[in-house]
Amino acid sequence: MPAKKSATSKARPDADRRVRQADRLAKVFRILELIQGNGRWNAANLAAELECTERTVHRYLDVLKYAGIPFWFDNQQRCYRVRPEFRFPTLNLNEDELLGQALAAVVSGTEGLGLGTGGKTTTQKLAAVSDDAARRLLDQASQLVSILDLKMVDHSQHQEAIRTIQWALLKSKQLAGKYASPYAGQPYRVTLHPYRLCLIRHAWYLIAKPSDKDELRTYRINRFKTLQLLDVDAEIPADFDLQAYLGNAWGVFRSGEIHDVEIRFAPEAATQVTETRWHHTQQVKRHRDGSVT
Repeated sequence: MPAKKSATSKARPDADRRVRQADRLAKVFRILELIQGNGRWNAANLAAELECTERTVHRYLDVLKYAGIPFWFDNQQRCYRVRPEFRFPTLNLNEDELLGQALAAVVSGTEGLGLGTGGKTTTQKLAAVSDDAARRLLDQASQLVSILDLKMVDHSQHQEAIRTIQWALLKSKQLAGKYASPYAGQPYRVTLHPYRLCLIRHAWYLIAKPSDKDELRTYRINRFKTLQLLDVDAEIPADFDLQAYLGNAWGVFRSGEIHDVEIRFAPEAATQVTETRWHHTQQVKRHRDGSVT
């Protein structure tokens, strides 16, 4: 008698099929978002964006056509367009909120921050379902604002580590990895209860408690050689206060001692020096000769 297929073997192909269907649907919606935006998208650059063939792009476009999406190929602009009056339900965002989103996209995409492209794709999705005025505002605001020369630690190779920490914090899970401290001879393994991810001055830091210690430590993200999310619950006090932990630290350099420091600047440096808040406890005293303390 032929062997019967188990329920598990039957369920696995069904699950794989659903995953493939979801992936295709996501790409169809992605095409719709793109051709509704201000870009000039044809089959070639859509294929490059989705990392598929032009033939596959045309199949996805057929899905949109059968769904009744009113799009056409603009022969003059050599790109696909969607009828301007076609809209999905959208958020009722005012101009300040749209500007805020555009700025957030620029900030999150700043070189060195290592935050990925989430802000940019969110802006693209908003533009795709917004009216022409909102779409123009998002497009112009994104092009007219730049953030340069922040002197950041280069986090471009650590996006995955930052994302892993974010999920660990959201799910209250422990982390494990190898950390290269400048004070240790070689990288060492750590298992951590993550408390906070924070950007301090020019670098991302993780405030966490090692599983074998009773005190918190501060870890610079770019020094992790490996980092993974564990399926083990983390113990994170609900009343943890990051500002109280850092205290009067200069950046991340904490000490049990507090020192009063006074620095006097000449008149020619006074304006530039006082434009920046160097420490949250600083106070400025101006003198008659134009100098400041």
